[in-house]
Amino acid sequence: MEKLPSYTRSQLASRNGSDRDEIWIAYKGIIYEVTPSRHWRTGIHYGHWAGQDLTDELADAPHAEEVFARMQAIGKLEN
Repeated sequence: MEKLPSYTRSQLASRNGSDRDEIWIAYKGIIYEVTPSRHWRTGIHYGHWAGQDLTDELADAPHAEEVFARMQAIGKLEN
């Protein structure tokens, strides 16, 4: 994966669909831009909130991690 900028958890949290125009989620340390997705339009997708690391929540999803291949990776989540 190309060199991506790093963002803090606080920066990720501020892209939750209510504070700014951008809607981001993180999975396995990568931050994804989900603003264009109709599923994330309100910042909530089937009980999962944007602006968070959703790695541990994938088990509750009706899809596998392959869904992230369709999303735009925009950064790395700092530890």
